[in-house]
Amino acid sequence: TLLDEGATLIDTAPSYSQAEEITGQILTNLDARKKTFLATKVRIQGKDNGISSFNESLAKLKADQIDLMQVHNLVDTATHLATMREWKQAGKFRYIGVTHWQTSQHQALADAMAKEEMDFVQLNYSVDDRNAEKRLLPLAQDKGIAVMINVPLGRGKLLSAVKDKPLPDWAKEMGCTSFAQMLLKFVISHPAVTVAIPATSKAKHMAD
Repeated sequence: TLLDEGATLIDTAPSYSQAEEITGQILTNLDARKKTFLATKVRIQGKDNGISSFNESLAKLKADQIDLMQVHNLVDTATHLATMREWKQAGKFRYIGVTHWQTSQHQALADAMAKEEMDFVQLNYSVDDRNAEKRLLPLAQDKGIAVMINVPLGRGKLLSAVKDKPLPDWAKEMGCTSFAQMLLKFVISHPAVTVAIPATSKAKHMAD
């Protein structure tokens, strides 16, 4: 459904159970690797361990190149970014970046963005948690860093809050036919935001 509806980004990680391996199998079976923007992560201490993680991700994803490699939740950031720059230069990664999903870590994300060279930052931002507007999103714009938004639906609590409420008439003026679309449109309408990753296990929600 993701591919049929024109989406391209798949964001995964070694810590997401068998997600990398299954993603690699599915993309191979569908002959769809070239149709996707494949992002994964490294979350381990140490340079050598990081290199092993990179190689395992490439093997599991059945890919010669990963579009975006990210330091997961800022674990050993400087060490991994240094290696990732070398791998980017060698053509193994197209882009590199860092991630976190907690508002309490926004200062640490800002520090990394200010100090380190990177292409992407992944962070949390939603209609009920707009802290990223204060510094992170302007900083990303200033430095030309692409922004990937995680938990844009507040891990489902935002949808639960509007479950029994009627969709306002003005939603149609925004081109939205559901609350999920409205919540996502709020996020991606910020000029600093490149893409949002809402996450779902249901095809009908993927289409939405």
